[in-house]
Amino acid sequence: MKIIKAFLLLIRWPNLFFIALTQCIYYLAVFLPIEGKNYLSFFSDINFFLLTLASVFIAAGGYVINDYFDVMIDAVNKPERLLLGPVIKKRAAILWHWLFSFAGLALTTWGCFSTGKWLILGLNFISVLLLWAYSTRFKKSLLIGNVLVSLLTSWVILVMYIYFSKGWDSRFVWVQNRSEAFDAKLFFKWTIIYAGFAFVANLVREVIKDLEDMEGDRQFGAKTMAIVWGVPVSKIFAAVWMLVTILALFILCLYTWQLGTWLWCIYIFLTIVIPLTFLIKKLKKATSAADYHQLSVWLKWIILFGILSMLLINF
Repeated sequence: MKIIKAFLLLIRWPNLFFIALTQCIYYLAVFLPIEGKNYLSFFSDINFFLLTLASVFIAAGGYVINDYFDVMIDAVNKPERLLLGPVIKKRAAILWHWLFSFAGLALTTWGCFSTGKWLILGLNFISVLLLWAYSTRFKKSLLIGNVLVSLLTSWVILVMYIYFSKGWDSRFVWVQNRSEAFDAKLFFKWTIIYAGFAFVANLVREVIKDLEDMEGDRQFGAKTMAIVWGVPVSKIFAAVWMLVTILALFILCLYTWQLGTWLWCIYIFLTIVIPLTFLIKKLKKATSAADYHQLSVWLKWIILFGILSMLLINF
């Protein structure tokens, strides 16, 4: 039982659940209402579930390899949560990484045979390589690792946008292989909004996690923002992006309120705008690893609320 619990923690099962939840809600709350299809069609879309499972497996492989190369740093930063070595053998972790990554690419290939969207296979393969590169090199680099993880987080939404799309048109916008009633521009706008939110929110969270892990990172020669630029600059960087998010959401709410999305706007204000304002104040006062960890956890909840807000778009 102890090994099973450690294994679930190793693959970050709550994060994997969030990935699947994001893609399912995106399908049900963003795509289907614009498409005008019956919601029961969701349950018969085998290719969607194959690609969702592929995303989960690829992410799981990324989490495992990340912990594999971070054993020494985690022994300093999170000794009470160290899994590889005390509970799970490091050699087994490498095996699980390759099994998860291979399974993810195999499922992607299966889905691409039916859909013809081979671009997804190519980009998922690049994702596997980038997760390896992040764990071995870029995680300890200034800003590159933070941006890389944030891009891969956005990919969770963008991969489904590609799945629902046909190809590029002359304006470099995805052409939707749908009926004339399908509003491709509206679908594109909501996709960019949520992919952009995922990118920025995770970028801020990654910077705060760097602040939390400064002690161990410094001992092993990491060049994260918190170490190279210092704590004050890192705090300002995170705070500025939170302010940008607040301002962008405020402007978006003013625009979409006229379209009848008043319930969505109220929800966004209560669950994202106000909490982000509160977090900026907490970030200013934060001094310890425990403070930064608490901020990171709160940001994860804000990201979850952001995902759930898709359910209110069409009400």
